[in-house]
Amino acid sequence: MNRLVAFAICHLVVGLIAALPAVAAEPAKYAIAIHGGAGGWADLTPEARKGIEQALEKSLTVGRDILAKGGSSLDAVEQSVRVLEDSPYFNAGHGATYTATGQHQLDASIMNGADHTAGAVAGVSTVKNPISLARRVMTDTKHVLLAGDGAEKFAREVGAEIVSPDYFWTDRTRAEYEKAKAKAEVEARGEAAKPKTSQLAAPDHYGTVGCVALDTHGNLAAATSTGGLAMKKYGRIGDSPIIGAGTYADNETCAISGTGVGELFIRNAVCYDVAARMRYADASLADAAIVQVRDRLPKETAGLIAVDGDGDIVAEFNTNAMPRGMADSSGRFEVAIEPLDSSLRSE
Repeated sequence: MNRLVAFAICHLVVGLIAALPAVAAEPAKYAIAIHGGAGGWADLTPEARKGIEQALEKSLTVGRDILAKGGSSLDAVEQSVRVLEDSPYFNAGHGATYTATGQHQLDASIMNGADHTAGAVAGVSTVKNPISLARRVMTDTKHVLLAGDGAEKFAREVGAEIVSPDYFWTDRTRAEYEKAKAKAEVEARGEAAKPKTSQLAAPDHYGTVGCVALDTHGNLAAATSTGGLAMKKYGRIGDSPIIGAGTYADNETCAISGTGVGELFIRNAVCYDVAARMRYADASLADAAIVQVRDRLPKETAGLIAVDGDGDIVAEFNTNAMPRGMADSSGRFEVAIEPLDSSLRSE
């Protein structure tokens, strides 16, 4: 074959390839889910329901937009949780519940599924957005968890926004506290005559907030923030700032944020166990979540949200309701409070 013929053949092949229709690259997937706490959420006034739904929509929009623009899952979960912390309707940030002595002690954590780095704070009382301080623990220290006075000092060192403890009171939480305080005083006077009331009895709602996300780079992240258990004892810390209990993220499995009775999440390492079932037992995200919420944990105590590397989202809870939202790159965008189907409830 002479050079002229070879050139003609090459030219023909190039022309044929150029004439083929262009195949558009499939857009990278992203997905995000948020929650506002598992619990009863009974007797919501129209005003409260509207406020909750608006806060969920705002939080979901903020996170979704970050992901849609190619932003990181860490940025998405932090900013989405900040919106929920700023709302008075959830037990986190501005709407945080109260301790037995009428104070506020807030906890939060965040985790990066790409490298398992994580940060958390516990027992802070003047930090406006604990989730952002948790991220600074992750990025600015060699530690994972800072608590109490140490976390407060660190907050001042890094320039976190500080507020008066009064900022965390709302009309709703003040009324709830006065009622709970009066009940506790009555029980204390009759303590010798009857058993002590368990602080693990389910309240109307738990209100912990959280977010999980998959970004277009394939990285997962999770974040959780809470005011803790109402009327909790001094120094009590729940699952929300405990990596593996209330928050976990791993690019090979899932990102997950839990809500409910913290002591149960700690004892059962709930969030890590979901990821472990996926990693070691090859369970799907949905099956791993269902085992936790419906089989391992008592009814009326738990809920969780999770997303995996394929963009699949799960929201499971065994309580009457769990305010939540889900969005992804397919155009999905939805928020809800009660179950969409009775099958979501644990029997």
